[in-house]
Amino acid sequence: MAEDIQQKLEKYRTAPFDARFPNQNQTRNCWQNYLDHHRCQKALDAKGVDTAPCEWYRRVYKSLCPISWIEKWDTQIDEGTFPGKI
Repeated sequence: MAEDIQQKLEKYRTAPFDARFPNQNQTRNCWQNYLDHHRCQKALDAKGVDTAPCEWYRRVYKSLCPISWIEKWDTQIDEGTFPGKI
């Protein structure tokens, strides 16, 4: 079990600096990466291409966004009431 934790710690990365969001408040960065992830998946799925490159956006928004926001947005996407343009 300790080895599993050690492996996770070695692979753990936080969101890198993004010059578009230089301020301390990272809410917009969270939102933008969430949208970018879903747009990337939608575009690559439409082309029938592997969506692995989209995982970078997912890792970033997972490290920046509160879990409650992600759950709410996922629910809104499923219900068709999501306010963002995907």
